[in-house]
Amino acid sequence: MSLTTEQMTPWCRRILGADPDAPQPTLEQYLEAIPRLDCLDLPPGTPVLVRGDVDAKPGDKIGEGDIRLRSMAATLNHCRSKGWKAIIFGHIGRDPEKSLDKVARRLGEILGCEVPLLADWLDADSITISESVRQAIEQAPPGAVCMLENTRKYDVERALWKAKPGDLPELTPGLTKLANEFAAKVATVYIHEAFSAGSLDSSSVIVPAAMEKVALGRYIAEQFEGPLRDCLGAQLVVFSGLKADKLDDLQAMIDRGKIQQIIAGGSLSVALKKAAEELDGREFHLGESENPENQGKPFYISPERIEQAKRMVAEGRRKGIEFVMPVDFVLQDGQVSDQIGPGNQQFDVGPASSARYAEAVGQFIEQHRADAAETVVFHNGVFGKFEDERFEEGTRNFVGQLKRMHDAGIKVYVGGGEGGKAVEKYGSPDDVTYVFTAGGTVLNALGSEPVPYLVALAAAAERMEQPAGHP
Repeated sequence: MSLTTEQMTPWCRRILGADPDAPQPTLEQYLEAIPRLDCLDLPPGTPVLVRGDVDAKPGDKIGEGDIRLRSMAATLNHCRSKGWKAIIFGHIGRDPEKSLDKVARRLGEILGCEVPLLADWLDADSITISESVRQAIEQAPPGAVCMLENTRKYDVERALWKAKPGDLPELTPGLTKLANEFAAKVATVYIHEAFSAGSLDSSSVIVPAAMEKVALGRYIAEQFEGPLRDCLGAQLVVFSGLKADKLDDLQAMIDRGKIQQIIAGGSLSVALKKAAEELDGREFHLGESENPENQGKPFYISPERIEQAKRMVAEGRRKGIEFVMPVDFVLQDGQVSDQIGPGNQQFDVGPASSARYAEAVGQFIEQHRADAAETVVFHNGVFGKFEDERFEEGTRNFVGQLKRMHDAGIKVYVGGGEGGKAVEKYGSPDDVTYVFTAGGTVLNALGSEPVPYLVALAAAAERMEQPAGHP
């Protein structure tokens, strides 16, 4: 049965978090609500849409730049073994002109079968899926795999990126048409196997609205049920990064009541540093990071964020949380200073800060000698502009501390993104327990906002009254 725009409007409001009456589940509740791959009982020849983690840059051979593609293999091989026709769709980067041709070829190498790429599958003006795509799927043999070209080639895929609730009357007709086209011409079964797909892409949050069945793929379910569940109970959080809005995520982690210690770096750390200094009756100037002329730049820290940080530090102190913050900084000219000051900007933590972090890590290890196997550390981000060798020492030094904790038997999880790159650059993935492949999704899951595709899948399962959770 086709969706109407009247049905799509409340769906979109829920996705945008604009429905005050919508439930606010925890991560565990979302996961309990969404069916798993083994719940799907489908006859051979059934077309199945697979939202894939295809945003990859394959190298010269399997194993280079294709970890996300390899993460999809178990789900796709399950589809093939059942004789289902898997139609993979997703994006590569943000450039709508990029092609998934190399990705399709590499996925074929990984699976040991041909993965044809279907180009120009959507008429952008009418939002109509081409008849040739429907025919290609219909004519494909059971167990076949194919891929649709870059979904971000089409504006409708990006329609909700910056949407406000007031924009929905204009947007919902096109979004409704897209969802109905997929259900009519591609498939009515949807598997989400794109762990990193945390944006409001229509392929992730709109298409499920028209599906008869939805499920989480093998890899994504393992990520949420294993490493991410562990991180919900992290006792030590190493939190860093450029954008001050990560304070929202840190607050959500504090609210869970498990954190004993926070080691902070990057712009987020200087917001906390200023907050702590002011709470203790001292001044601390953030330099260019608090200059109003820099509003809109990612490193800018507003007065409102400082007030938020002050509430956070005060609350944390009441709960007995130790905040370990930098005591010196590498400025833009390479000078090391215990102050930032007007006109300056911090690009890394200094050597005294690295020594302070090492001391705190040593104390944490000693405190957890007896229960190391149950102790969890979550590390996110990097401590400075580490891609520039002048500002990499803080990050380099702390990768060694991650290994130190792991060697002591503590479970150490790295949130992916730049943190994962740093582990590879200055150490090895074997130096920690696990490196996630999707930093943004991990922060969503652990932080203040729900993962958009989990909201969509849970809403779809609720509407369809599918059996939830495990089979």
